[in-house]
Amino acid sequence: MIEIQQFTFGPLQENTFLLINGKNECIIIDPGCYFQDERKELLQYIQTHGLNVIRLLNTHCHFDHIFGNKLVSDTYKVRPEFHELEQPILDNSQRAGAMYNIPFEPSPGAGRYLEAGEKILFGEHEITVLLTPGHSPGSVGFYCASQHFLIGGDVLFYQSIGRTDLPGGDHATLLKSIREQLFVLPDDVKVFPGHGPATTIGFEKKHNPFLVD
Repeated sequence: MIEIQQFTFGPLQENTFLLINGKNECIIIDPGCYFQDERKELLQYIQTHGLNVIRLLNTHCHFDHIFGNKLVSDTYKVRPEFHELEQPILDNSQRAGAMYNIPFEPSPGAGRYLEAGEKILFGEHEITVLLTPGHSPGSVGFYCASQHFLIGGDVLFYQSIGRTDLPGGDHATLLKSIREQLFVLPDDVKVFPGHGPATTIGFEKKHNPFLVD
C-alpha cells in the first residue's frame, strides 16, 4: 500500500504530498512549504516517521509548488524531477515570485527530466507520468493504477480547472489534456489536486461545469 500524506502550505494554500511505501521510502511531490513553521513541520514529519526520501517530483514549476525544492534538495540530497517543457517556467519563477511580492530561495535545476508515459517504480507499485499541458506547458500528473489515485497538480480541481492566463497556459490545451489524459481513467480514481479538496474522475465527468457538455 502507498500511504498519501497531504500538507497545505504557503500563502497560496498549495497541497504538498508525500507518498510513502511499506519500506518507509518517501517521494515528495510539490513541496510548497514557505513559512518557517511549515518547513519545520515537513522535516519533523519525515524525521518522526523515519522516512527515507528517495525522490523529489514536481507536477509543474509555478513558484507556489517549488517553494520547498531547495530545502528538500539540500536536506535529502535529491534533485527535482519535472518535465523538460517546465524549464522556462522554472527559469522565470524568481521574477514571478517578485511580481507577487513573494520572494523565495531559488529551486535547484532538474536532476533529470520526466518523460510522458514513463513508469516510476515505488516499492511494489508503479506510478505513470501523464503529460497534461494547458495550465503550464509541461504539467504532469502521477497516476497509480493499482491504487486508483492521481496526484494531478493544477489541472483538474473539485468542480473547477486550472487557470490558463499565466505564461505558457492555454485553455483549449487544458481541456484537451483533461478529456484525453484524465477522463479516460476509471471513474473511481481519486484525484488529489494542487489546491483544494480531493475529488474523483467520475464526479468531475458528471459535475464539472467547465467540462460537462
